[in-house]
Amino acid sequence: MAKDQIRKGRLDDERPAEVEAFLSSMDADREIAECDIRVDMAHILMLHEQNLIDTGSAKKLLQSLLRYMNEGLPKDAFNPAHEDIHAGIEAQLIKDAGADAGGRMHLGRSRNDEVATCLRMKTREYILQILSGLFDLRRALIERAEESTEVIMPGFTHLQHAQPTTLAHYLMSYENLFTRDADRLFDAYARVNRSPLGSAAFAGTGFPLDRERTALLLGFSGPMDNSMDGVANRDFILETISAFAILMTNISRMAEELIFWSSALVRFVTLDDAFCSTSSIMPQKKNPDTLEVMRAKAAYVSGELTAALTLIKGLPMSYNRDLQDLNPHLWCAAHETAASVPLLAQIIRTTVFDESAMKKSAKAGNTGATELADSFVREFNLPFRTAHNIVGRAVKLGSFDLAVIDEISEEFAGCKLSEKGLTQEFIDKVQNPKGIVKAKKTTGSPNPRLMKKAIQEADVRLVQDEVTGDILRDELDSADEKMKEAIGMLS
Repeated sequence: MAKDQIRKGRLDDERPAEVEAFLSSMDADREIAECDIRVDMAHILMLHEQNLIDTGSAKKLLQSLLRYMNEGLPKDAFNPAHEDIHAGIEAQLIKDAGADAGGRMHLGRSRNDEVATCLRMKTREYILQILSGLFDLRRALIERAEESTEVIMPGFTHLQHAQPTTLAHYLMSYENLFTRDADRLFDAYARVNRSPLGSAAFAGTGFPLDRERTALLLGFSGPMDNSMDGVANRDFILETISAFAILMTNISRMAEELIFWSSALVRFVTLDDAFCSTSSIMPQKKNPDTLEVMRAKAAYVSGELTAALTLIKGLPMSYNRDLQDLNPHLWCAAHETAASVPLLAQIIRTTVFDESAMKKSAKAGNTGATELADSFVREFNLPFRTAHNIVGRAVKLGSFDLAVIDEISEEFAGCKLSEKGLTQEFIDKVQNPKGIVKAKKTTGSPNPRLMKKAIQEADVRLVQDEVTGDILRDELDSADEKMKEAIGMLS
């Protein structure tokens, strides 16, 4: 039976198996096992450089840790008797490198600052992974928008036909949403990327640790300023899950529309078979299952955020064991988000948009009514509210015939608009969806000329974000190389 080396001095080593299982975080700790090995390596290198651990002990420890990194941790390291992976690795090192060397690794360090460091490292990885998926999703939207600046479709408010727009305008609205999602993740990354290592339990240590050195070896931008904050705060997890939840909410909105648009009620899109299923009883069915599950996953992530906020809200400074149960909420949110983003990119790339159905629907529901009212203002100098009332009454009566408009305009404007030059040809022409779209002049509108410019600008933003993501990834890779070089020089 495994013994917990941490309990030996202060506590009886025997406790019921159900207590061990209740307290153990081993299942969740598998996420950070590799990060923990790297944290141990950085800490040992720094201890040796600060003359706090002898060369022989440092070599023994690093050789074992390198073996764990290359071959995987032995199963005993995950024994629930150790409570967590940090104690499990330490016990394994004591076993493999000897009690004298293995017992020196934890000098100047607590599991409190150790786990906080590991969590930040793993969170960085997930942020970069999801950012990479977001870049691909945005690229897919930009590519589809580039070919769709002249594809007319209806826009909706309250799920009712509103005004004509273009498919490019629709796709780029989501590209803008996902760009802000990327911005939130970049912002979160900057706050995640600070090292708590060296904070010890919460009050620092009397040993001359070089916190800047361990931060450098682990790829952090620097150490955290306050040691109590370093071990106790988890707002970086709240911020990250929040960013994931907002991203998944945006994904869910798009999934919902594509589900609706693929139905026989609308038929704007045909989804690739790879992302659909059929019925076990109804042979005609093609169900948008991938999008439906994606929509459900957004609820998971929102739930993880709510649980995380509730878990933390009542905790005093500094470390409390409750924080152990926060980690699975982060992992679940990260897993669901990381799985959903690239799938949506594939769906966007493979979906067939029915341009004919969109164009036909763009004329439904009196989508030209707003432009007709605007034209009455421009051409006949009517107050907008008067023009709005005239057109609204025509919609209610179900007729845009000139005679009907004249009758209504007499009531609301005191004159017949035909006497001011209004013709039936003008009424019909001004409501043409393609003409309405091209008449838009304001920045951000669906006018094809403006959309092409907006797409180009989005492409530039995306390239810049991709470069920033590459730089962040290179910084982590460079830190790993520095660690390997330092270990190599020692051996």
